[in-house]
Amino acid sequence: MLKTATNRNYSGATHFPTVAATKIPFVTTSHLEPEVEEQGLLPQQGLWNRLSRRPEFMHYNRLIALVALVNLAILGLGLAQGGWWTSGQTPLRMLSHLALANLSLAILIRQQVVINWLFKLATSAPTHWPLSIRWLLGKVYHFGGLHVGGAVMGTLWFGAFVAALTAALTQGLPGVSLATGVATYALLLVLLMMVVMAMPSIRARYHNQFELSHRLGGWTALALFWTQSLLFVNDQRGVVPFGSALLASPTFWMLLILTFSIALPWLRLRKVPVRIESPSSHVALARFNYGVTPFAGSSTAISRSPLTEWHSFANVPAPGKEGFRLTISRAGDWTGDFIDDSPSHVWVKGIPTAGVGNIDRLFKRVVWVATGSGIGPCLPHLLAREVPSSLVWSTRTPRETYGDALVDEILSVQPHALIWDTNEHGRPDLVKLAYDAYKAFDAEAVICISNKKLTWQVVYGLESRGIPAYGAIWDS
Repeated sequence: MLKTATNRNYSGATHFPTVAATKIPFVTTSHLEPEVEEQGLLPQQGLWNRLSRRPEFMHYNRLIALVALVNLAILGLGLAQGGWWTSGQTPLRMLSHLALANLSLAILIRQQVVINWLFKLATSAPTHWPLSIRWLLGKVYHFGGLHVGGAVMGTLWFGAFVAALTAALTQGLPGVSLATGVATYALLLVLLMMVVMAMPSIRARYHNQFELSHRLGGWTALALFWTQSLLFVNDQRGVVPFGSALLASPTFWMLLILTFSIALPWLRLRKVPVRIESPSSHVALARFNYGVTPFAGSSTAISRSPLTEWHSFANVPAPGKEGFRLTISRAGDWTGDFIDDSPSHVWVKGIPTAGVGNIDRLFKRVVWVATGSGIGPCLPHLLAREVPSSLVWSTRTPRETYGDALVDEILSVQPHALIWDTNEHGRPDLVKLAYDAYKAFDAEAVICISNKKLTWQVVYGLESRGIPAYGAIWDS
């Protein structure tokens, strides 16, 4: 059993002490408050609650299912009451509008301004609201399910549009042209390629290709959408002047909005200086000061080649100081090259964008659980001290890996942090560690920043026991 030491401060709140060992405080493994040992972990809740908390049924997937159900309801109404595909009618305009509506949802829900607005709306709930409501609002970062649902259903509707258009062309019906058919088929191929590359197994194995296909494929799809839409409006306008038909088309106005949404981050593209410190061969601390001081809990995307590859990292602003830091650990070719061959300048675009950590303001007290460089996204919240918090950090040789300055900065705001050196004590049971901290600190929620396997293990391990828990879902 994992053992931790605890003590109590004058206010009665329980904290984890730091015990000097070599150069860094860490939790001891030889003492345990009796009531904690006897209590252990809460038993998991009933079968239904356990199933509903599994990763397969997380809110991300529920939103995908919601989008699918809404579209299936629309399809049912169209077939039952709309007269679709009866009496020789082909609902080309309706299919086109449904495809565009779903694809617009997929695009706009990823817009940085929209994301920040969603987080602001969800986290504006006061902490005196029932915990069950705040627990649900904290899942706002699962909005990516709307992106996936919209993209998949939009592609399916567009496939139906292609089938109806093909039937109209082969039957020689008015209102369609061969040029529109060619542009439509080209667009369908691009959309299918993007959907295939986004499938979890392919995306995980060929992540760089996935990123490139989505970026270049997205631009190509937008250009083809404009081409196809202009041709389709011209085919369908009858005796109405083209300009008037275009201005009356919902597709035209929606494409304008989508084009602006996609272009907006790129309008802020700039090359900025960066100062990099590497306390070890595993980590780079990148410091920026180009006139932007992001809010705690946001992220910034950086690139050395803006047309091919972008990587997002959590911003670490220091209260009262301009600029910010990024903690970049070796986790692949790009980060390895960044550490070994540190650039003097990098590209940035868009605006700082809210991330999962922002949901801490929904709760009165929060436990942060981090492994390795996951301390980066936690640090700005710990420094800001806006929400009472307690830190559990499991990492290898913290001072040697991240440097004395960073560790001392953490301890200055979290003097009772539980810092577990995996090099000395091995890998801990993070679920038990998080649960003990949650009980000791009398917290309302736990936020875990780790790798996918451990994050889902901690989130499920706690939520199946009725404890609000959150962690990244790797959908960006």
